[in-house]
Amino acid sequence: MAAVMEGPLADLNSWKPDQCSIAMALDVVGTRSAMLILREAYYGTTRFDGFASRVGITDAAVSGQLRKLTEAGLFKKRPYQEEGQRTRHEYVLTHKGCDLLPVLLALMQWGNTYLQPGPPPLELVEAATGDPVRVQVRSDSGREIGVDELGVRLNKEWTAVRRRGHAV
Repeated sequence: MAAVMEGPLADLNSWKPDQCSIAMALDVVGTRSAMLILREAYYGTTRFDGFASRVGITDAAVSGQLRKLTEAGLFKKRPYQEEGQRTRHEYVLTHKGCDLLPVLLALMQWGNTYLQPGPPPLELVEAATGDPVRVQVRSDSGREIGVDELGVRLNKEWTAVRRRGHAV
């Protein structure tokens, strides 16, 4: 099973995956600690100490990941102050950060299916109805698409920009 590579992409030896969006995304969120910090943010954690204790990594690692994820625009820092304490910052997901939710849910779904020795500890449901939720690959028409039905082709807009000599 493999995607259908179209046009000049059909010969895998004739092109290199330069400017790969997957590689670019992994540069931002491709560590275990980054993904677990995002998981905790989706669960409602916003404060440094909460990330450190729930993810189980050192303060230095949490600090580095939060800085990287904030610089990448996935979190924004929001000041807060508890009575008698200095001003601190909490980390709130941005729209860009929220858009990664399906990625984490897909990993969770895959882990539930292939890695859990029995029933998984958590299940995803629609909060209002309790209906099960799952991540799927679907066409704009709503049909579920398997990997062998997925076409991959050069983006015409990207190709046009490259022809005009603009950096992409």
